[in-house]
Amino acid sequence: MEEYALQLKHVTKTYPGVVALNDITVDVKKGEILAICGENGAGKSTMMKLISGAIAPNEGTITVFGQEYERMTPALSRELGIEVVYQEFNLVPELPVSENIFLGMYPGNKVTPDFKKMEKETKELFDMLEVDINPKTKVKDLSTAYCQLVEIAKGVSKNPKILILDEPTAALTEKETGILFKLVKKLKEQGTTMLYVSHRLSEIFDIADRVTVFRDGQVIETRDIADIDRRQLIALMAGREISDTYPEKTNKIGETVLEVKDLCGLGVENINFELHRGEILGFAGLVGAGRTETARMIFGADKADSGMIIYEGKEVKITNPEKACELGIGLVPEDRKTQGVIQNLSIRKNITLAILKLVSHMGIMNFKKENEILEKHKNALSIKTPSFEQLVRNLSGGNQQKVVVSKWLARECDVLLMDEPTRGIDVEAKHEIYMIMNELASQGVAIIMISSEMPELIGMADRILVMSEGRQTGILDRSEFSQEKILEMASHEFVA
Repeated sequence: MEEYALQLKHVTKTYPGVVALNDITVDVKKGEILAICGENGAGKSTMMKLISGAIAPNEGTITVFGQEYERMTPALSRELGIEVVYQEFNLVPELPVSENIFLGMYPGNKVTPDFKKMEKETKELFDMLEVDINPKTKVKDLSTAYCQLVEIAKGVSKNPKILILDEPTAALTEKETGILFKLVKKLKEQGTTMLYVSHRLSEIFDIADRVTVFRDGQVIETRDIADIDRRQLIALMAGREISDTYPEKTNKIGETVLEVKDLCGLGVENINFELHRGEILGFAGLVGAGRTETARMIFGADKADSGMIIYEGKEVKITNPEKACELGIGLVPEDRKTQGVIQNLSIRKNITLAILKLVSHMGIMNFKKENEILEKHKNALSIKTPSFEQLVRNLSGGNQQKVVVSKWLARECDVLLMDEPTRGIDVEAKHEIYMIMNELASQGVAIIMISSEMPELIGMADRILVMSEGRQTGILDRSEFSQEKILEMASHEFVA
């Protein structure tokens, strides 16, 4: 018993119509890094919520450092030294970073919290993590990647005995991922026990001691990382052999459909490029490079200060997303939780909101056509749900992402801006999205793909536009692709 920090024994968790976890047993050794793998909807998120006390099991027990419990509560979990860094952020947008780090445990007294001390200790924490964030900055003004770094810092600041990391690198580039790995290894040396949940399989082989595979709410197998390879791990996750290679490119590059000239705003300066029919143009860069800001200005979600957008040979003023949609431009946003879906609406309503004009006439819905479209995209992306009436908030993060992608596929856009389209998605779903992107490009759809995964960009893009510090450092043709070249351009420093 003393060997284990955490044990889940014969745990079952059910929801109406769904068995989320079915008699699972998981053992986590003291001081180890146990990777948790599985496809979207396999039960990983449910397990984390049980450990943190957010939900209670129907059956089974949870043992922490030898003490057995029928269920956790949030207070008990924290008292026992358990911290969870969720993929979906738990931050207060209107508060500064420092107050988010210390939320619920402000230094000082209850009447007058010591804000100066909070800022000082937050700065020291960020210095240790090699993160350049001003403690006074409000969370709402941070990019998704920086929000992820704040979440990680908040979890580490509690000095946890057991730290659970849920897709911690999903929004990070290779530079920030390297910093996180150094921290994880340091925590392990200090005796911290960690559960590491990730769809980025290469990370698991870099950092984990053992790996436990979930499938359909059950634990399939636990192995030492030295005793399994990538192909075997993917097969265990899916229950069959799956290719994790990129599809063969069949697209033909056509005429220019979108041209951006001297685009400026939101810290971005003088972005210039052409996007052609049938092309996948990758956007590469480190955190804070300005890739998301550029996409949002093109889509009209944020206002540009200056510059010109030419669509199908004519200058257009895209002042809001509605105008972009009318032109045939869609955006799969980086942050699905707050920008991609409406959590309290059903899958049906989330997808239909983007295509109301396609499935209605004079205000009357064509339910047959709506159901045909929903079925088509549910099957294409393997959305795991008992029905289209399921609330999106009840889906796993990966299945929520599939709903976001489905929404824009249903609209049949001519230009599709895809910001981290495979963030938090399992290997099989990634391959499905790659196949769909490839098919769309073959049909003449022009795609901008923003990704923090360099292999993904190199595997999918026809050209790659590289950004650093809000500026464009160059555009590479496919024959020029290399991780070293891209990273060198993405790390370029501009002299003031």
